[in-house]
Amino acid sequence: MPATNLRQATAEPPWIRAFITGLALLFLGIFLLIPLAAVFTEAFREGVRVYLAAITNSEARSAIELTLLTAAIAVPLNLIFGVMAAWAITRFQFRGRSLLTTLIDLPFAVSPVISGMGFVLLFGAQGPAGGWLAEHHLKVIFAVPGIVLATTFVTFPFIARELIPVMEAAGVEQELAALTLGANGWQVLFRITVPSVKWGLLYGVVTCNARAMGEFGAVSVVSGHIRGLTNTLPLYVEILYNEYDFSASFAVAPLLTLLALITLILRRLLNRAGAAEFASARDSKPQQQ
Repeated sequence: MPATNLRQATAEPPWIRAFITGLALLFLGIFLLIPLAAVFTEAFREGVRVYLAAITNSEARSAIELTLLTAAIAVPLNLIFGVMAAWAITRFQFRGRSLLTTLIDLPFAVSPVISGMGFVLLFGAQGPAGGWLAEHHLKVIFAVPGIVLATTFVTFPFIARELIPVMEAAGVEQELAALTLGANGWQVLFRITVPSVKWGLLYGVVTCNARAMGEFGAVSVVSGHIRGLTNTLPLYVEILYNEYDFSASFAVAPLLTLLALITLILRRLLNRAGAAEFASARDSKPQQQ
């Protein structure tokens, strides 16, 4: 088939491209831009002073601090697990490898509310571990440890799932060369493997952090909704809304909205940086040969 006919067969008329583009923009406007604009409009409807008062009171500060603390614990835990799991799955053949790969996706298949209920049944007063925890004066459910556990469970696939295809694409040639030269396993991991997948790793960390800060279902079950103690930002927004304190709830909501926007921007920048580095490495290979 001539090149001209091939282009005509695969190219759409201008009016179809314009129609599809306009339809996509209309969809984004209705389901994304208008709700976001409504949130910020309501947040500042009563003025900046009311907005600042709503996000700086003691309960709001407690919710912000707990959200940051939960993410500060859950994300590093998932970072360690994600790197180890991805390294094991992509670099070794062992019995149970397929099972491990499947279990990583378990939080995607299970409702967060169900996972929260599982922690309550396990660590609650009537659970298998509840008696031992009570004897040692340890509290997991309706306390910060339960929130961290639930958040870690819900978010642990993000980094591993981002790293597995990146590590598979990177291959093992450089790692085998390092082992041949006398490097041990840890040196190969930290000097060869991790630097080669750094953009995928950062991408997974950003996504995991956003989900950790925005998690609602599992945290809602295990937190107990104790005001000033176990309410994260999403739970605090829900409480304010249920109490018909709409000005305060819309004042706090932009904090989570800004987090989502920052996450999208960081993901975009990381994608571009990773693509640029890949293109640079690809272009330099013929010169090295």
